[in-house]
Amino acid sequence: MAKLSTSRQKALLRKYALNVKYFMMLISIIVIVYALPKQAKFGYEYEKGRIWNQKDLISPYNFAILKTNQEIEADQKTALAGVTPIYQRNDDVSTQLIEGFKNDLEVRWHTAGINDRLKARYLQTGQDLLKYVYNIGVLKLNDKYQQKGTNYPITVLNNNIASEKNTSDLFTREKAVAYCDEAIGKIQGLDKAFLLNLIQDRLQTNLTYDAKLTARMEQEVIENLSITRGMVQKGETIIGKGSVINDEAYQKLASYKKAFEDNARINGNHTLVLLGQFLLVGIAITLLMVFLYLFRRDIFDDNRLVSLILLVITAMLATLSLALKMQLPNLYYIPYCIVPIIIRILFDTRLALNIHLLVVLIAGFFVPNSFEFAFFEITAGMVSIYSIKNLIRREQFLISAVIITFTYFVAFLGISLIREGSLTTIDWTDFVPFAVSVLLTLLAYPLIYAFEKVFAITSDITLIELTNTNAPLLREMAFSAPGTFQHSLQVANLAENAIFAIGGNALLVRAGALYHDIGKMENPLFFIENQISGFNPHDKLPYEESAQIIIRHVSKGIEMARKANLPEIVIDFIRTHHGNTRVDYFYQSFLKNFPEKFINENIFRYPGPIPFSKEGGVLMLADSVEAASRSLKEPDEESIGILVDRIVKYKLDQNQLKDSDITLKDIETIKEIFKRMLMSIYHVRIDY
Repeated sequence: MAKLSTSRQKALLRKYALNVKYFMMLISIIVIVYALPKQAKFGYEYEKGRIWNQKDLISPYNFAILKTNQEIEADQKTALAGVTPIYQRNDDVSTQLIEGFKNDLEVRWHTAGINDRLKARYLQTGQDLLKYVYNIGVLKLNDKYQQKGTNYPITVLNNNIASEKNTSDLFTREKAVAYCDEAIGKIQGLDKAFLLNLIQDRLQTNLTYDAKLTARMEQEVIENLSITRGMVQKGETIIGKGSVINDEAYQKLASYKKAFEDNARINGNHTLVLLGQFLLVGIAITLLMVFLYLFRRDIFDDNRLVSLILLVITAMLATLSLALKMQLPNLYYIPYCIVPIIIRILFDTRLALNIHLLVVLIAGFFVPNSFEFAFFEITAGMVSIYSIKNLIRREQFLISAVIITFTYFVAFLGISLIREGSLTTIDWTDFVPFAVSVLLTLLAYPLIYAFEKVFAITSDITLIELTNTNAPLLREMAFSAPGTFQHSLQVANLAENAIFAIGGNALLVRAGALYHDIGKMENPLFFIENQISGFNPHDKLPYEESAQIIIRHVSKGIEMARKANLPEIVIDFIRTHHGNTRVDYFYQSFLKNFPEKFINENIFRYPGPIPFSKEGGVLMLADSVEAASRSLKEPDEESIGILVDRIVKYKLDQNQLKDSDITLKDIETIKEIFKRMLMSIYHVRIDY
């Protein structure tokens, strides 16, 4: 009854996990669809200079032909040239300045000792000159219009009444001084220098440039410009099949696309657009789940990993949607390659490529020039995956960035040559967004670290850090159990070379090998590799107790590993490297010395489990072979060969490798590598 209850409980857990998975898929699809632009997709791709290979395109309605950017710029330039700068006339300023001239003369009159009759002449002459100058108008030429010289029209506002003037007919301060100088020189009996000095002090501008009002006038002129030229009538052929897409045809197609999108936005059924997007995104996410179910069942069954994958995909597509809504100048600024790099580091190459293809396919429906976009991003994504196939050094990220940049450049050059047909017409600044995208791709490094911590995943980067022999646990083992440390290094070398030959994660098996015996640090002298004085503490202990001390290094190792926050994937090697085999030395010794006693064999047996991965199986074989090889008195090719064959056969007979996914062919390869490496370690000379 209890068994039935347990089975039912497991079934309920599986059903619950599956429902959670479906819910996460639905949420991901909804978020992506919600973020995507809600507009109908124009059904044609076109490029200038290409042949129109589709059927004749007939206009379904009237639409205006848009001007090109060059035409609009030319129209704006012409229109702006017709806008005259606006100056505000301020007569209060001139009145104050003329009154100031009179006060200045009063002060200087006492100082200079001029008689009243002559003073009246000075006053009258100065006032007449200032009134004349200010009546004409004094202005300062604006730097913005210097290319027109000193002769250009302006608009003068006086009490909101506009009058057209020319700068050549007005005074600048310099021209006004020169005019007064000449006028005073024609009058007899006056001190020219004295009067001119008084007038100069009161010559200021009474026409002030109104930059704000002028800018508003320019803006109004630009806004009133037409951005279209001509019409395409309903039923008219926009472009015929086989025609070259020249400048005129390209502009008609661009105008038709704009009219189509505007019409869809106003008259289109947004519910159907939403449904179409939901179906497309749903197909893509479903295909991903099918891929995981068929080829990566371990990931499919782990909702934690599925949630990570869906999060990465959703975040990238949401970023693209945000860029479209913000009208980013160029969508290639977005680091699309960050997705395949993250998935490759955290999972594997096949999954990274599959996800990248799905992301690009979905994005292709919403970006302009979708074929070019797909070519750029698929090739760059493939290169990013291939360039970090085996991540063993941190600088591979930088090397990968250089290779991705080069790939983008080659693709950019190729597409530009097809489009332009000339090197001289290529705008090289268009490549800048690709370079920025590659720099942003380097953000994958901190993101991988964050995902590892949040989702409890172990990447190759973490494994690289763990295999550093200066890591705390390894440094402690080298000090407290040096024999075990040397044994672990040799096991790591054997296992790494073997797994590399048969296919597997060499970095993972090396990390597992280095840490598999850390539990021996609790009682290092109870393990023969650490006994250097000839004293063996097992000599004074019962065989059962000795066996338990030896067996306990597994549970103790797990405890120490968890305390040091080692990843579970590495702890699995500690747990499985002896499987559920017996500690045969003490078991056989007990049977030999106490044949009449009954003993529970499980006292002498490791708790297991047996290895459940290829890497775990290889580590078990490497550990046993390396340990046994130390007992060879005269190691030679024959004895090493017999030893390796015997150890491997024993593990197979004990069914220790049945869950390891290791084939018989793999076994033969592993044995050959072990034999060759052990002969190299013990300097065995091979007879030729």
